[in-house]
Amino acid sequence: MHLLEEDQGRCVKADIISTVEFNPTGELLATGDKGGRVVVFQREQESKNQPHRRGEYNVYSTFQSHEPEFDYLKSLEIEEKINKIRWLPQQNAAYFLLSTNDKTVKLWKISERDKRPEGYNLKEEDGRIRDPTTITALRVPVLQPMDLMVEATPRRVFSNAHTYHINSISVNNDYETYMSTDDLRINLWNLEITNQSFNIVDIKPANMEELTEVITAAEFHPNQCNTFVYSSSKGSIRLCDMRASALCDNHSKFFEEPEDPSNRSFFSEIISSISDVKFSHSGRYLMTRDYLTVKVWDLNMESKPLETYQVHDYLRSKLCSLYENDCIFDKFECVWNGSDSVIMTGSYNNFFRMFDRNTKRDVTLEASRENSKPRAILKPRKVCVGGKRRKDEISVDSLDFSKKILHTAWHPSENIIAVAATNNLYIFQDKIN
Repeated sequence: MHLLEEDQGRCVKADIISTVEFNPTGELLATGDKGGRVVVFQREQESKNQPHRRGEYNVYSTFQSHEPEFDYLKSLEIEEKINKIRWLPQQNAAYFLLSTNDKTVKLWKISERDKRPEGYNLKEEDGRIRDPTTITALRVPVLQPMDLMVEATPRRVFSNAHTYHINSISVNNDYETYMSTDDLRINLWNLEITNQSFNIVDIKPANMEELTEVITAAEFHPNQCNTFVYSSSKGSIRLCDMRASALCDNHSKFFEEPEDPSNRSFFSEIISSISDVKFSHSGRYLMTRDYLTVKVWDLNMESKPLETYQVHDYLRSKLCSLYENDCIFDKFECVWNGSDSVIMTGSYNNFFRMFDRNTKRDVTLEASRENSKPRAILKPRKVCVGGKRRKDEISVDSLDFSKKILHTAWHPSENIIAVAATNNLYIFQDKIN
């Protein structure tokens, strides 16, 4: 386990990590932050003399992906904060990723250069144009080795397609198209075409006063290129099939858990809003995260979730103060492990939770500076509610709600996880590695 980003005394807002994503092989890990920067970490290759070094992630490339902008028509500032990063599968020596802020999606190419051409005919080595009268002989340029340089270049900019803020992007498994989602619409793009996109979902009512729900997240099916899901602030999930019609306003499946009237309260609708939706790697299940729970749905059963896991049920009595300090609107993400047997999601006080779907066991772990020594073993944490507190438990009243783990990622094939805690990135791995 190791910590990757130091914080100097206090946290600068621009350094707060806003998204974390492994690439399809797990060799690279990208983070985006509120300052519009993308940092890519690369996994160390195993060496013969240091076999245990494998698994360390070191900074590979850092680049400014988005800048702050100003929408003059609406007199609105557009933040540079990176909302989501999605990797494309690697096709050649270069890597490609999509990053988005509230309005603009960019396709970046990350490539290595370790040779430079020398011996130009028309210019000097420093780039100045040579005087044509001094050129008497034809030179053959040669490639000279140089220090490895990692370059990030923007290849495409997909803009001007969203009236509202983009909350998610998802790459289709045809690797030719992707979708971008805002509060009311979902657009389908071709990765090669930047000046047009196709609107595939539009839930905007003719009269905005009739608006009752917004789209909170959307994702393509991992192996059916025609299928995608989107979740709503009312706690429902709609599965759509692009073969049925060009505009997928009519869903083919609708997943929603009926509400228990005895539990109804002022906060019911807020806490039922889905903040994240993820297909399992197999494509058989869906996982959704709302404020208090993670649910796993079988695609073949729409009436109720297959499994429901309580993430922090002890907060049920604290909803009033969480509403007052705006924490009730926090958007937690959830992730599957590579075999779909364990799920992970974040909580407050820098806690994150893991649920084993087979054994039904769960654990609370903490990502903090105190236990971030290399090779430290994480101790499970427990939160107690009222009554007597055991010495290693933490009282629900002393939880720090400013420390929250919203963004996590799981290596596609190994037990390595990345956890973003404010402006620090923690990487934990199984001790059997």
